[in-house]
Amino acid sequence: MSKTTDLASVDNIRNGLINKILSFQNKEFLMALDQLIASSSEESVVYELTEEQELMIQMSMDDISNGNFIDQDQLKSKTEKWLDQKKI
Repeated sequence: MSKTTDLASVDNIRNGLINKILSFQNKEFLMALDQLIASSSEESVVYELTEEQELMIQMSMDDISNGNFIDQDQLKSKTEKWLDQKKI
């Protein structure tokens, strides 16, 4: 399929959706559709990572694979102990 055909197909789909949406009277449905569209456009954002960020992510993934992590409760406990020591 050529790029022109793809664009025509996208335009046809978009126009068909617009026509269907214009016929809806259900406010709750339209609000839900609006939220769905808003959330899907937020999810499609692509972030470029620096080499350092990619390295840090890889190091973190390696830590997880090797069991070098603590759960939220352990982190909270360690943080509270550390803060208590700082008060002295």
